[in-house]
Amino acid sequence: MKVAVFSTKSYDREFLEKLNAKFKHDLSFFEVPLNRHTASLANGFKGVCVFVNDKVDPETIEILHYSGVEVIVLRCAGFNNVDLKTSAEKNMKVYRVPAYSPNSIAEHALALILTLNRKTHKAFNRIRENNFSLDHLLGFNLHKKVVGVIGTGMIGSVFADIMLGLGCEVIAHDIEESSGLKEKGVKYISLEELLKISDIISLHCPLTPETHHLINKEAFSMMKKGVMLINTSRGAVIDTKEAIRALKSQKLGYLGIDVYEQEESLFFRDLSEQIVSDDLIARLMSFPNVLITAHQGFFTEEAMTQIAKVTLQNISDFEAGRMNENLIGG
Repeated sequence: MKVAVFSTKSYDREFLEKLNAKFKHDLSFFEVPLNRHTASLANGFKGVCVFVNDKVDPETIEILHYSGVEVIVLRCAGFNNVDLKTSAEKNMKVYRVPAYSPNSIAEHALALILTLNRKTHKAFNRIRENNFSLDHLLGFNLHKKVVGVIGTGMIGSVFADIMLGLGCEVIAHDIEESSGLKEKGVKYISLEELLKISDIISLHCPLTPETHHLINKEAFSMMKKGVMLINTSRGAVIDTKEAIRALKSQKLGYLGIDVYEQEESLFFRDLSEQIVSDDLIARLMSFPNVLITAHQGFFTEEAMTQIAKVTLQNISDFEAGRMNENLIGG
């Protein structure tokens, strides 16, 4: 099937082309993101393949529909960037990759925690300048710390397992409780109680109207002073302005984020020779206790292989009219 692949990087093309030797789809790669301004590039294609920061809003869908596109295939788990109501009205199918490697993101959350805590990034830079001092590199033992997990789907469950293995007390909040985690000793409590007693809070929930700015002014006010907050889910789960206020007041002791609510104009790009006009991320980067990575939690060989495989299979199933559990709309 003829598919336009948007927001393509070299690694996307590498993995998709490698796996496509089996599926034999006609893939055309575009570096630009999909939005209302670029949607006309899909003219003549039956499908489009999109990523997390592509904007598949009603206007974009209208243009895609007019261009003959029948299916939208996401090469990611989240689908908050797709207007499912409009796609259904246009009888356009929408597929996603619900689980490619929960371990990759859960392990990245741990990497953020360990780096913030033991300040290995700072030590690395110091030693390169022949500074072997330990001043201001003091950390704390993770053993027996209370770790709150918000969202215990596949990624959150793997993360909880990791933290249990480190000897932490793991508590959780989710609308659906995992019996498997309960058997391992994870205690489900209210969100308010979790915020109050956690030493470390890690976010693993999808972005929905209910979770948008879930971590807001009120949530920060409930937290322990000096708490560590980790977000590898979606940027807008945290109110960034309130996070900055919490950092300034020292209520928030550490912040590690792999996602950012205004990341679509920044992440996955080399802006090293440009002036970044985003004042919020500039302010975040000014804090010594903030660690930002550019949405790389998913970026492992295993995850990229699985993303490509499931994406191409979704296209094949649509083309053949086969039932597929990854269908989310249309």
